[in-house]
Amino acid sequence: MSYAGDVTPAEAHAAVTGPDDAVLVDVRTTAEWTYVGVPDLSSAGREVAFVEWNRFPTGAVNDRFLDELAAHGVTPGRPVYFLCRSGVRSVAAAEATTAAGLGPAYNVTEGFEGPVGADGHRDVAGWKQAGLPWRQQ
Repeated sequence: MSYAGDVTPAEAHAAVTGPDDAVLVDVRTTAEWTYVGVPDLSSAGREVAFVEWNRFPTGAVNDRFLDELAAHGVTPGRPVYFLCRSGVRSVAAAEATTAAGLGPAYNVTEGFEGPVGADGHRDVAGWKQAGLPWRQQ
């Protein structure tokens, strides 16, 4: 593993609302934020950083990813937790962040929506299914 580790959505929520000044970065696309919803940390007085890993609508990797992280206050030594739809893009983001000397960087397993269940829906795991705060954008 080339990043700090994997955490559950509940562990990530505890970290980014706790005393360590950790930051939650949602690396999904603008379309996902708009149509699916976003994590909400406002009750803890915190904000989520929204930085696409892949650009919408082309799917190209965001070549300004590290610059955008820095603009959101991601620095060496500041814990950063990456969230995507299901926990795949967030691994790539955590690896790139670690390689750049930022973080420690963590991947939020299950992501915002989690994997597809037996019924073909993303309703079996993830941030939303864990009952963590979220809202429509």
